[in-house]
Amino acid sequence: MAGFFYSYSISVSTGLGKLTDSEYLRAMQQINKDVLNTLFFVCFMGSLILFPLATFQHYKSSSSAFILLVFASCCYIFGVFAVTAIVNVPLDNRLDAFQINDSTADQIREMRDIFEERWNFWNNIRTFAAIGTIVLVLISCITKSK
Repeated sequence: MAGFFYSYSISVSTGLGKLTDSEYLRAMQQINKDVLNTLFFVCFMGSLILFPLATFQHYKSSSSAFILLVFASCCYIFGVFAVTAIVNVPLDNRLDAFQINDSTADQIREMRDIFEERWNFWNNIRTFAAIGTIVLVLISCITKSK
């Protein structure tokens, strides 16, 4: 997920930012529909299940790997999953309900103002949380048990 969010932050968001208001909103509406696919769901929800499961597997080892995996799991659960559920999905739903063709230029601009900056900010939070998650997992893999 880290690579997905990172590549989106450094390329897709900047490219979309150069579009007109109506082009931007239409593009985001389409992206939000297309991202709802099986592969994304498996990766996104699979991580939500597998990180805590991996953590549990290290529970009795009293190792630093366990502590690192606890932090990695929390980082993913709160920094990626919760942010997505609490912030990004409601913004996506609001955008999806917005009827571009029935709106004035001012309404379109207002919707972009409501959506773009907030969505991108929280996507960057998800990006850093996902990167932090994978870094913690990698460190746990190379850390010796005590």
